[in-house]
Amino acid sequence: MRDFESIIKELKSHLSSGKKKKVLDKDVADALEISQANFATIKRRNTTPYKNILEFCYKEELSCTKVFFE
Repeated sequence: MRDFESIIKELKSHLSSGKKKKVLDKDVADALEISQANFATIKRRNTTPYKNILEFCYKEELSCTKVFFE
């Protein structure tokens, strides 16, 4: 299973597909429907917001296996 940083990199990769601009942490926070302050706290504590990520994967029709394991 991937660590939090790897999961965020995968989410950024998905969000940037087809776009030429860099995806920032605030963009990931918005996509996961988490406030930027809460996302920063989660990142600092190195915890993973599984529920938010799973809901994002469902909405985007993104494989959870790709996000968490590959």
